[in-house]
Amino acid sequence: MTHISAAPTNPDTAPVSDEHLRATLAAELADARRRTLWLVEPLSDEDLHRQHDPLMSPVLWDLGHIAAFEDLWLTHNLTGRIEFSEMPGLYNPFEHPRRVRGTLALPRLAEARQTMEEIRARALARLDTADFRSGPRLLHDGYVYRMVLQHEYQHDETILQTLQLKRGDPYVPPERRPLPPHSGFYQPGEMVFFPGGPVELGTDDRSAAYDNERPRHQVDLAPFWIDVTPVTNGDFLEFVEAGGYRSRELWSEEGWQWLREAGVSAPKHWAKRLSVWTTRTMDLIRPLDPLRPVCHVCYHEAQAYSRFVEKRLPTEAEWEAAASWDPASGTKRMHPWGDEPWTPELANLDQTAFDTAPVGAYPRNVSPIGCHGMMGDVWEWTASDFLAYPGFEAFPYSEYSQAFFGSEYKVLRGGSWATRPGAVRSTFRNWDYPIRRQIFSGFRCARDA
Repeated sequence: MTHISAAPTNPDTAPVSDEHLRATLAAELADARRRTLWLVEPLSDEDLHRQHDPLMSPVLWDLGHIAAFEDLWLTHNLTGRIEFSEMPGLYNPFEHPRRVRGTLALPRLAEARQTMEEIRARALARLDTADFRSGPRLLHDGYVYRMVLQHEYQHDETILQTLQLKRGDPYVPPERRPLPPHSGFYQPGEMVFFPGGPVELGTDDRSAAYDNERPRHQVDLAPFWIDVTPVTNGDFLEFVEAGGYRSRELWSEEGWQWLREAGVSAPKHWAKRLSVWTTRTMDLIRPLDPLRPVCHVCYHEAQAYSRFVEKRLPTEAEWEAAASWDPASGTKRMHPWGDEPWTPELANLDQTAFDTAPVGAYPRNVSPIGCHGMMGDVWEWTASDFLAYPGFEAFPYSEYSQAFFGSEYKVLRGGSWATRPGAVRSTFRNWDYPIRRQIFSGFRCARDA
């Protein structure tokens, strides 16, 4: 029987003095806001107000929602008595679905920034007296502050999705962090073996993890094989040029219906000019790089490709095991590379590269069984519906996770280049409709042993 150890302690959330925690949280809140405003700095007021795609909010709505959510949880709900789980009015996502947010009377940027500053001042004043030990459960170990931080991080990624769809002139990033070059590592179709057995999924962490990541629990997995790297552009091009988008037998019933309605024949943002395939990331258009992960594919496309190569998509349990579980020692890692916090040398996260990197470009971003790139670059579709773990408890509000449980949504794992490091870990669960392609999504394949 494999020995199962306790989940590792996050070095970022280990017990610290209240004053140190206050200073850390204040610094992280300031950093999050600097990043948000830096991302939108190149945009005109018209671009900020415009609804660039029916799937996405105007960027100014996102800014207002970020501020309103902070006000709700770091001032109104801080006592533990929940007034509202989502703020009423203009920035309530349930009252105002994305497709109608372009019709709302949104403020100008200067007014939105003033509101953000006023709310931040109130939140910091409350932080000065927050009781992280005997106060409401929301405050224990600073949880509610990390929830608000992650909310802003996630909206930054949503804003980047919007900017990738921007109408008019493309979005030009303020600057780009250089990415590592091709390493010569990649071998097409290479897989690695997971021996199966009892593994631990999820976490009991209550300092940062969302409710849908809890509780930590054991499952028994059958042995399986999983791709060493995400599927690349070069891999996917073979599917495209072999007629994969026309081959009914590769698609599920739902996938074929989507394909007929969508009328697509390649991943989003691919184009063919004079027999040369190109891709676009923000303002950067270049010939298709065969060694970068394929991006902007939906679940149905990922599933069809998997059938094309006589494989399948991994379940999210298989994905998490492959990313974090060490079968030899029976221990679990917080990240594929280990428990240490992210740095720019470890994985392509944190947005400022504005691009994917070639597979294998981060030699330390390797899981215990030898999978490369399971964190960063592209979110990876799994075969699993978004469902509650055994023993799930909604906290602090049901609308974050519980309202979305069911077969409508598929789980994605691992984060993308547009994900901030504080918003992803080996247990983090993202979810979306299986038809969505605006997200920075790719995948890797698995097969039974």
